[in-house]
Amino acid sequence: MKFDIAIIGSGPNGIALACSLAETKLKIAIIDKAPKKSLENPSIDGREIALTHRSAKILKKIGVWKIIPDHLISIIKEARVLDGRSEYFLDFKHQDIKKDYLGYLIPNHLIRKHLYRILKKKKNITSIEAECLDIKVNENNSIIFLSNNEKIKSSLVVASDTRFSKTRTMMGISSFMHNFNKHMIVCRMKHEKSHNNIAYEYFQYDQTLALLPYINNQSSIVATVFKNQADSLIKLNVNEFNSQMENNFNNQFGKMKLIGKRYSYPMITVYSKKFVANRFALIGDAAVGMHPVTAHGFNLGLKGIEILSNEIKLALEHKIDIGSSSVLKKFQYKLHKVAIPIYLSTNGIVSLYTNTTYPARLARKLALRVANTIRPVKQAFLSALE
Repeated sequence: MKFDIAIIGSGPNGIALACSLAETKLKIAIIDKAPKKSLENPSIDGREIALTHRSAKILKKIGVWKIIPDHLISIIKEARVLDGRSEYFLDFKHQDIKKDYLGYLIPNHLIRKHLYRILKKKKNITSIEAECLDIKVNENNSIIFLSNNEKIKSSLVVASDTRFSKTRTMMGISSFMHNFNKHMIVCRMKHEKSHNNIAYEYFQYDQTLALLPYINNQSSIVATVFKNQADSLIKLNVNEFNSQMENNFNNQFGKMKLIGKRYSYPMITVYSKKFVANRFALIGDAAVGMHPVTAHGFNLGLKGIEILSNEIKLALEHKIDIGSSSVLKKFQYKLHKVAIPIYLSTNGIVSLYTNTTYPARLARKLALRVANTIRPVKQAFLSALE
């Protein structure tokens, strides 16, 4: 089989790229060993995705936004970053960016489900249920060897197969990987007192807590803790867990009640040393796997998709080979320019706010005051939300 583009990985980034290029009429394959039924009805994974206005615009252009039910999309009006029990906090309001909201919150499984609904309607996109075993590249195309014994030829291969990308390794691309030796516990909870559509991030030295406002007085709770603490939180019975969260949030939200399961994910960030190789590109977490503390992960992934999609469309317009090094190097340069400052600043924030030494605690308090009162500093954070 011959395709113009083969995308490895059917997560939200891979499907979003395929959908964003559907109008070009390029012949696109999306390859994943996951059964198609699981793509049509992805299981709940506990993760809720905070989206910026820019990301919402990209999803609207793809056509997915309008088919996600409005009542399942929550708005975020304000975000507060707090240092332990300190009275000072960094505050971001929707008025700061001259919008009605700071952003939106949508469950990850809903984004995946409705993106796949769009993909299924595109006649030039083929979904292949198989695993990529190897890739051989020559001057004119790539040959992908699949677990179903088929071979696929493609002008361009794009990997979107998680931050632990096997395809990235196949293509000889190494990465900077940082293991924070912590796990992220995510779950949904209902609470007695309203969140008022305010997102909260609490840095408490031994743990980081986030509350992301969802619908019907529910919130997505994210606790980033050491592995042994994560195991303990998962094992707590429901009543004990509820009490633990009420105490962790200093009873700010009154009685809290767990809804559904608790999920645990290791905290490992990844930055690929390069985003392209011969007839090959990385997107999403395969390119940059972010720490969730600043909620930039999927937003950065969508920005990368927008950059690559635009470069491919521009190449088609000028009759340039879409897999050529000139096209891919432009994509790499533009994505690096966006990704490096976000990645480094996020890791810096995490390091500062999880350091328990006295100088670090003092620096945190100073950072909150400075960021709130000196507009250029605060604006640097806000620009990512616009």
